[in-house]
Amino acid sequence: MTNTVPEINSPTGATESSATPATITFADFGLDPKIQKAVSEQGYNTPTPIQAQSIPHVLAGSDLMGAAQTGTGKTAAFVLPIIQKILRHASSSASPARHPIRALVLTPTRELAVQVAENAASYSKHTDLRAAVVYGGVDMKEQVATLRGGVEILIATPGRLLDHIGSKVANLSQVEILVLDEADRMLDMGFLPDLQRIIDLIPAQRQTLLFSATFSPEIKKLAQSYLRTPVTVEVARQNAAADTVKQVVHMVSSADKQRAIVKVLEARTRQGLSRQCIIFTNSRLGCARLARSLERDGIKAGAIHGDKSQGERTLTLDAFKSGAIEALVATDVAARGLDIPSMPCVINHELPFNAEDFIHRIGRTGRAGSKGDAIALVDASEKRLLDDIEKLMKRKLDIQPLPEGSPSSVPSRSSSRSDAPAKMSDPFFYKPYEPSAVTKSSSETTNPEEKKVGITPARPAVGALLGGFKKK
Repeated sequence: MTNTVPEINSPTGATESSATPATITFADFGLDPKIQKAVSEQGYNTPTPIQAQSIPHVLAGSDLMGAAQTGTGKTAAFVLPIIQKILRHASSSASPARHPIRALVLTPTRELAVQVAENAASYSKHTDLRAAVVYGGVDMKEQVATLRGGVEILIATPGRLLDHIGSKVANLSQVEILVLDEADRMLDMGFLPDLQRIIDLIPAQRQTLLFSATFSPEIKKLAQSYLRTPVTVEVARQNAAADTVKQVVHMVSSADKQRAIVKVLEARTRQGLSRQCIIFTNSRLGCARLARSLERDGIKAGAIHGDKSQGERTLTLDAFKSGAIEALVATDVAARGLDIPSMPCVINHELPFNAEDFIHRIGRTGRAGSKGDAIALVDASEKRLLDDIEKLMKRKLDIQPLPEGSPSSVPSRSSSRSDAPAKMSDPFFYKPYEPSAVTKSSSETTNPEEKKVGITPARPAVGALLGGFKKK
């Protein structure tokens, strides 16, 4: 296969690329015509940087650690080469024995599992490969029937996969490729013991891929345990939000945050901007309460958190995507894996306790090259959390006062800055957001999200992202 993807010289070295070379297309990877047809049908031609850098190494059989900003197409960076590598096993036979699990993708959340499964279904649809997704929160019967029928590509959350292994309906003895997707989140959620139990059941002679938005010391230690001389691909600054996201902080007392959100949405309406937004809170109880309060204020709101069943989450997400819900109030269950095309705005009602979660939250907007706005409402008691976020991102966030007539605000840091005007109006509320200065980077070389493809057993609730260029 001939291609012009930049080479990574060292098997343990890293490369960074801010853009995809114009000469690279998906056809350059030497993908099977059946896969290429599926890609073309989605209208994509040119890969994003993470795809251009990762796919050749995965096809070559290397273990890999991949890092890129959220929303840049990490999922397709491993789904496409996986389909290519196991295509030799494709069979039209109805016998389950001819369809053992060849590739296993582990994800931390249900929503991310569905997204990956949609990718697998979309790009394997012209082949005889079968893909399935299993996760908790729903009845196991349909999942059991699907697994007993045989699947080559299995996407799963760790706990539910162990349930199926315990019931002897999932056998991992023929797995050739293992993917740990959003591995840092899996560690944060305490999945390490489950991961160890699962990996012990997979043949040692396998290819292992680890994808994450960040490479913390814990992730590097995990990679040392499970990966063999991995190639490291990093195509964006670590711990950074996409350049397409305009970030603004407003210092607001906790008691006034609900009214501040109403003011934000009213101001967006006056500007002719969409009121659709995701509002992040830290607790399940606070999430439900805020959604009810916003409803009383005349805002169509819905809540999604860990106490909701998968069916309730799906209904709420579908209502949000259709516009029946304007404000989706969520805990960090939606911080990763939730992929809604052209999400215009994210509001942090509370700052997360983990600074990295802030990056993932605001990564729900500004995806695939679209512009987005990220608002953080910060009480004085959260200053330490704000400092941690700025330290992680290696930048000071723009702190502006709330507009006149809104809830009283805590004095902002910006008022003491020498470059702050004596009387500051707030363009964040009263005129369309000025786009951030964007160079030709990965944020300009991505595409709108791919179209959804249904997958059994769950009705898809979120979109799948390829993230390449559309054909002209």
